[in-house]
Amino acid sequence: MRKPIKAVLIGTAAAALLAPCTINAFAHSEHGGPKDPRDTTLGALGQRSGVRIGTAVDMAALADDAPYRAKAASEFSSVTPENVMKWEVVEPSRGRYDWKEADKLVDFARANGQLVRGHTLLWHNQLPSWLTTGDFTADELRAILRKHITDEARHFKGRIWQWDVVNEAFNDDGTLRDSIWLRKLGPGYIADAFRWAHAADPKAKLFINDYNIEGVNAKSTALHDLVVKLRKQHVPIDGVGIQGHLSVQYNAPHDIAENMKRFDALGLETAITEADVRVPMPSDSTEQEAQAEGYDVLLRGCLLTRKCTDFTVWGFTDKYSWVPGTFEGEGAANLYDENYRAKPAYSALRDDLLLAAGRG
Repeated sequence: MRKPIKAVLIGTAAAALLAPCTINAFAHSEHGGPKDPRDTTLGALGQRSGVRIGTAVDMAALADDAPYRAKAASEFSSVTPENVMKWEVVEPSRGRYDWKEADKLVDFARANGQLVRGHTLLWHNQLPSWLTTGDFTADELRAILRKHITDEARHFKGRIWQWDVVNEAFNDDGTLRDSIWLRKLGPGYIADAFRWAHAADPKAKLFINDYNIEGVNAKSTALHDLVVKLRKQHVPIDGVGIQGHLSVQYNAPHDIAENMKRFDALGLETAITEADVRVPMPSDSTEQEAQAEGYDVLLRGCLLTRKCTDFTVWGFTDKYSWVPGTFEGEGAANLYDENYRAKPAYSALRDDLLLAAGRG
């Protein structure tokens, strides 16, 4: 996504805590070896392990790059739009919608037997200029927000598996982010957004999504406390999305599974929604192994959490990564290099899924 983030990488100590043998307790699918080469894709292996393995999709690459399109269709069992469902794209002028690219992605997913994660109904970023420069009263802004959420969720009704309803509402210290929504509408905008989305599409799973909440910290605890409060108010929130933007340069939380399990204990679904692990450039073999460990521990945290439903990578090839344009001197954050060669990170995910499915 287009934002600067400081994230963390799980270290060796955490890998020991999440020893491979413990994943066997999670496996709950049929046994037996793959019968077809297609059965060894991440998507197919994930489905046998009870987890969808998805990717964010760049629509320009999908249209223009045949190898990208083939890999997106064959390797993953769910897709997320990188940008084409965000407010600035779908409603560039007030009340006038452009669903063209988003509909293309939904159609692509349907043609390939994939589910769609909608991203995102409400964010402080990538808003249209008419909204950010307009002089709206609180009542006017609330009506605009309600209409936008209702219109978008209703447009895709029955075609979206999970929605990131509210995206990045917190600061790292656990306070609510100072956004147009908080300033004008107060903290109740979060509950309202979920209620409006549910009314528009009652069957979609509704998530609150954020970054730097991989481990137990001030931010993830504040989000946990908010979710507890929302549930007591009967707000229709179904899950928590943990983005998983990591870097090999930072120390790691050793408690990702512990963190995810406390949301699980609330009866909420969880998901890793935007996984990537960036490295200083040029990358070398040591950094690629550290990168593989980062992906590995994120996935294991999901596999060890009963109600973790999916693991999505934020793009799968370095050819189209958002990282170099945002983090100076960093890149190579994805599972495949620019020539679609699989990296050690890909093998780490595949091995985890084989083990979780009882085939290791």
